[in-house]
Amino acid sequence: MFKKYACVITAAAMMLSIMTSCGSSENETASGSAEASSAVTTAVTEENYDEKLSSMTSAEIVEDMTFGWNLGDTLDVCNADRDGDGEANETADVVDETLWGNPQATAELFKSLKDDGINAVRIPVTWRDHLDKDNNIDSDWMDRVQEVVDYAYSLDMYVIINVHHDGGDDEKFGAWVRKAADDYDSFYERYSSIWNQICDRFGDYSERLIFESMNEVGFDNLNQAEAYELLNKINQDFVDLVRSSGKRNDTRHLLIAGYWTDIRETCSPLYKLPDDPAGRCIVSVHYYTPWQFCITGEHSTWGTDEEIKEMESLVGKLSDTFCSNGIPVIVGEYAASGSDKASCVDFIERFVSLCKQSGIAVFYWDNGSQIDRNTYEWRDPEFLEAMQRAAA
Repeated sequence: MFKKYACVITAAAMMLSIMTSCGSSENETASGSAEASSAVTTAVTEENYDEKLSSMTSAEIVEDMTFGWNLGDTLDVCNADRDGDGEANETADVVDETLWGNPQATAELFKSLKDDGINAVRIPVTWRDHLDKDNNIDSDWMDRVQEVVDYAYSLDMYVIINVHHDGGDDEKFGAWVRKAADDYDSFYERYSSIWNQICDRFGDYSERLIFESMNEVGFDNLNQAEAYELLNKINQDFVDLVRSSGKRNDTRHLLIAGYWTDIRETCSPLYKLPDDPAGRCIVSVHYYTPWQFCITGEHSTWGTDEEIKEMESLVGKLSDTFCSNGIPVIVGEYAASGSDKASCVDFIERFVSLCKQSGIAVFYWDNGSQIDRNTYEWRDPEFLEAMQRAAA
């Protein structure tokens, strides 16, 4: 927001045969049979699941997502000017995920999310405070990112990771992606180094792990044609470097940032999806309309005929531009922050339902204000119930 299994089956069968022929007691034999049966069942299930997963198209992957959630203001934190006043809001010599006030993420948090019916999480990651002069990622930070990813991945959840506030507008404090407009070679040296390291670390993960090129980036200092051309170039270079990195990255599903991840601007004919030999690209947009209701809370209510028509129009534009042409879409962030809870519930249920009908997956932006990161309870359980109803 802020600007191998057939061998396992054979081995199990052999073990059962050996245990039976060695004069085991009846109870021991029964126990051995149960264990062998369990091993076979697990192997077959895992084999079938992996085979199904690897053959799923990007559209099928997106459709398989129930409803999603963002681990916001956690691994994406950084020394940053978050309010635009020219001063850093929080600073630390060594940045960790607690800098912006949230506790460390836990395995229990993700288990709770899975119990709530969420099977997909977006884990935004900012890298800019964890790079040395040669753009090597600090090993402790990379290890922690992997640990948090594993919390969700081990639960068979879909996981998205990205390059997040590196694309911010506070260059004074370390944002660098938008410098691509001035010096593309220097930008790409860092960008490619980071993604090559990510690709190497996570290359053996299955298609349940999705890479997202960047977050909320545009180049309004350029003329419109040049701005879109530059964003398109970054996205193409992102696809090219992931595909050339080896391991399972040649078929990994990739989330491609829209222009500012804004729906209207991303639906422009100037926005081009990258050429991808795997054909596994997904469009990434966000939905914060109207901003005063979704983010700032200046508007307490939502739900006039005009506001509902605007939502329907924007989701329809996404569907007509991309989904109807076989291009899947993920809304990586949306939120409702008005003080009128009924309006927020209506907004969430309508939006999730509209997107679900078009095959679009949605991820609620939560910076710690919705799910209590200590108790894992929803502060507004009505929000969760609205998502569950809409996704049912």
